[in-house]
Amino acid sequence: MIARIWRGVTPESKSKEYLDYMMETGVKGCRATEGNRGVYILQKVHGERADFLFISLWESFDAIRRFAGADIEKAVYYPKDREFLLELEPNVVHYEVMFAP
Repeated sequence: MIARIWRGVTPESKSKEYLDYMMETGVKGCRATEGNRGVYILQKVHGERADFLFISLWESFDAIRRFAGADIEKAVYYPKDREFLLELEPNVVHYEVMFAP
């Protein structure tokens, strides 16, 4: 199994709205893609910023390509992301899952 990890930062005041937006876009898109094994969204608020960690789990790199396209290292963004995010990180990272309960 492969974990695909993306990081993003919003103003804290927009964090709830952005979480709702991620559920309608990124989570929905991942879960609808064959080979997706689940999605986790983690959030840490500090001061006026909210950091998000979006972790999607995949059965293979081929499954990730079905979601992300040929360049699986490139982050996938949706039309309204620019309204929320303080910057758009261009890349994601992938890790092989060595243990999962």
